[in-house]
Amino acid sequence: QVQLVESGGGLVQAGDSLRLSCAASGRTVDAYTMAWFRQAPGKEREFVAVISWGGARTDYLDSVKGRFTISRDNIKNTVYLQMNNLKPEDTAVYVCAARRSSYLPRPTFGDFGSWGQGTQVTVSS
Repeated sequence: QVQLVESGGGLVQAGDSLRLSCAASGRTVDAYTMAWFRQAPGKEREFVAVISWGGARTDYLDSVKGRFTISRDNIKNTVYLQMNNLKPEDTAVYVCAARRSSYLPRPTFGDFGSWGQGTQVTVSS
């Protein structure tokens, strides 16, 4: 079982940037598909971004395309989510997920076997 710990969240203003990190332990995740999901108060959890084990394939929620970038450093066993030009509607708890299986574009939360506790991102207008 892989353990995931997110960090990097915070309170920012609209237009600002944040970089979230997801540090994995327990297993190396170089063979894992990794993803970010988010859940805003009163809303369902939604997919944000996914990256294949080697980083060659990525996919994004339409509303974050061009603003968010998912990346990974398999040596550091860490996945990142660079978020630029943040908007108030990006406010949510962001959760990292790992899947020891093939890459899936637009995956669901249930496609993953390991999840972190999440990090809060709050964007003020």
